[in-house]
Amino acid sequence: MGIRQADLNELAARDALRRLVTAYSRAVDRRDFKLLRSLYHDEAFEEHGDMFTGGPDEYMAFVEKALSSYAATAHYVVNTSFEIERDRAEGEVYKINYHRTHGPDAHEVITGSRSLDRYRRDDGEWRFLGRSITLDWSTRRAVDADAYRDFAAGSPPGRPGPDDLSYQVLTLFGRHG
Repeated sequence: MGIRQADLNELAARDALRRLVTAYSRAVDRRDFKLLRSLYHDEAFEEHGDMFTGGPDEYMAFVEKALSSYAATAHYVVNTSFEIERDRAEGEVYKINYHRTHGPDAHEVITGSRSLDRYRRDDGEWRFLGRSITLDWSTRRAVDADAYRDFAAGSPPGRPGPDDLSYQVLTLFGRHG
């Protein structure tokens, strides 16, 4: 008894959807707006409560402005649940999100949220069709600057943009169009 083609197709779709939601995190944290925009259908929409509702081009401008307030961000995908029906899918994506502000009075905001996503596959490629974000919890604290100096034995800090170590070490990651 072999593996059914339908099961292989579902596994491939689930893998592609996981890759899509993790690519979102990479694009936001590295401030790679070209990659971020490529993850959306032109008619897609984003809903972030009272903060933002709109299409992908407006969302790119919103995200770029919002991220300028932060020295660092890290968006971690921790759980994913997908329901797939042919070339459409929905997902509930649990995330832990870290944001550190600039300056001597810097603070960290850490949240737990969920993306309630709609996806569509066109020509074999899954992209976001809609995303609604819900906040489950949040905490805020002052930055402990000593922790960044003492931890990880001098590892270079992660950086937004092309100065991040990943762009120097991971040569295949830059091949996104």
